[in-house]
Amino acid sequence: MAKQFTIALAGNPNAGKSTIFNAITGSHQHVANWPGKTVEKKEGSWNYKGIDFTVVDLPGTYSLTAFSLEEVIARNFIIDEKPDLVVAVVDAGNLERNLYLAVQILELGVKVVMALNMSDVAESRGIKIDIDKLSAGLGITIVQTIASREKGLDELKEVIFNAVTEMEVNHVGA
Repeated sequence: MAKQFTIALAGNPNAGKSTIFNAITGSHQHVANWPGKTVEKKEGSWNYKGIDFTVVDLPGTYSLTAFSLEEVIARNFIIDEKPDLVVAVVDAGNLERNLYLAVQILELGVKVVMALNMSDVAESRGIKIDIDKLSAGLGITIVQTIASREKGLDELKEVIFNAVTEMEVNHVGA
């Protein structure tokens, strides 16, 4: 039986999480409510290079401080369900506001990669982001994406694949 990995997509509202989710999972998705909650839960499947992934699109939230239902659900899923990887989807045009959540996710001690989305919007606003410097400062891999145009998504898929299979190799070798 093939190994199954769970990937969570986390980010601020309107950062492009659902666009990335839809591009990755295609028609292999279903929508429901979080157990006991009225917030929509999107979960889909994806197979890449023979590896099966379950992809969970967490509710959009600005933080994990647990004041709103969305924050509670996102935080609890990451802590309790322990996804193999969290993809922090960040709106490059609102980097400072979006980094707050990304840093909170990193502080949970989970494996994280970042999709720096809407980089075209940032560029149109004259915002220049040194991705190498940001990546080094956060200690994570960052992929520049424009999800609405499906740009960078192949690279994101490869980074996700490498992150989880690298973890598996390191875990087996430990």
